[in-house]
Amino acid sequence: MSLRDLPAGPEYQRPAAYHFDTPSDALAKWADMPSAATASGNSTITMLDIIGEDGMGGGVSAKRIAAALRTIGNRDVTVQINSPGGDMFEGIAIYNLLRAHPAAVSIEVLGIAASAASIIAMAGDNIRMARSSFLMLHNAWGVVIGNRHDMAEAATLFERFDGALADIYAARSGMARSEVATLLDAETFLTAQEAVAAGMADTIASETDAASDVSAQVRPDILAKRRIDAALAQQGIPRSERRMMLKQITGTRNAAEPAMHDAGFDPAALRQLLDTLQA
Repeated sequence: MSLRDLPAGPEYQRPAAYHFDTPSDALAKWADMPSAATASGNSTITMLDIIGEDGMGGGVSAKRIAAALRTIGNRDVTVQINSPGGDMFEGIAIYNLLRAHPAAVSIEVLGIAASAASIIAMAGDNIRMARSSFLMLHNAWGVVIGNRHDMAEAATLFERFDGALADIYAARSGMARSEVATLLDAETFLTAQEAVAAGMADTIASETDAASDVSAQVRPDILAKRRIDAALAQQGIPRSERRMMLKQITGTRNAAEPAMHDAGFDPAALRQLLDTLQA
């Protein structure tokens, strides 16, 4: 178990019509950040992507983290995070995996730990943040499609999740639960200094630790996809539609169809995308 006395995350059943998305502000901030350089140690886990399957062949899943922890065994583990969040069910599952790890868990926030990623960060026995990094907290987030009964069920479930998330943040920080609830309601971004002051982080990386927090160049195609995705999200376009548009502009076909590795951007699809952004 974690060296800290942290509450377990809830294990509610995922609604059949639930679809996760990432808050557009967090996605935009993450999209503009260069990918953080990370350590290469065999007891280090990196989370530098969307939490959950991202629909483009990437993402950080609980299954992947469970496999990494099995490989690490009963040794101390370091988890490096730069993520805008994503699937709250996957985030809670990953938090629970880290909470149950038998040795020390050190969290390093290299850029941003938002939404589901901030809950994952709370599993750390020690949380260290880069000077320019952020934590972002908000209430349970997602989209449910269905009738009024589906909506009512989702609202009840999300309310339970909000309470459970508040309990986790409060237990890790020592803040009053009511204070945490206020931060969640406000969709709060905390700087490294504010996170330490609030008890949601322990230390800020010193200048001598800068080597572990130095940014590396992101591949231009990955950076472009992130920025386009963030821009579409800020226009209120649902995640499923954004994924379809990104597949169109990069020439990616359905899984059953052949696809080229470097298909490039389709001009007509890119023009349609620009028209959407300008509308």
